[in-house]
Amino acid sequence: MNTPLILQARDGYRYSLDPLLLCAFATIPANARVADLGTGSGVMPLLLAQQGQGREFVGIELQPELAARAAASVRLNGLEERVRIVCADLRALPAELAGGFDVVLANPPYRRAASGRVAPGAERAVARHELAGGLADFLRTAAWLLRPHGRCSVVHLAERLAELLAEMRANRLEPKRLRLVHARAGAAAKLVLVEGRKDARPGLAVAAPLIVYGAGEGRDYSGEMQAIFKSVRGER
Repeated sequence: MNTPLILQARDGYRYSLDPLLLCAFATIPANARVADLGTGSGVMPLLLAQQGQGREFVGIELQPELAARAAASVRLNGLEERVRIVCADLRALPAELAGGFDVVLANPPYRRAASGRVAPGAERAVARHELAGGLADFLRTAAWLLRPHGRCSVVHLAERLAELLAEMRANRLEPKRLRLVHARAGAAAKLVLVEGRKDARPGLAVAAPLIVYGAGEGRDYSGEMQAIFKSVRGER
């Protein structure tokens, strides 16, 4: 199985490691209908569909240029029967999508609108800062899209973990699994992966930390990260 071809703009938004981590973390039942909020380049639906996970994927993207590239990547990989890109504001989706999904994935913008330097160019700015919907909007829409007991998996900054868990519970997405992501062993966590279930009972399982880089000062990936890359490429 080959890694899907994904079109990206030279000077626009380009996906990072984070959606790959979320793909490896999320629970995707074999027959699941999956929505990806703020799909960007469509990387998560394309990777998961190429791996044979899930049944149907809908990537929702606000920015028309990004949505067009994601749709072109779907066609390029011959995945039109399993992946659909919808160009829409996740805060105002068509009513027919409500309650129609088993899984929702979300890699929301990490920074509040007034925090830090906003990236040049609209694509990167909207992807990184909450200029067109914040964490609460993403989780509210996730709950609206999910069937009862459906799963919502999110990757976000570890420094916003308390806010993330509070917003999930406020939207009836009970946190069930959590994993912190560290650049190196002994370093503070940078990211967090959380899976919640709609209207589930309390009870949170905290997994062992995920370490991105191996020992030493170099940029060699850890054994687990290398395994994640292999899974993305469809290798055994």
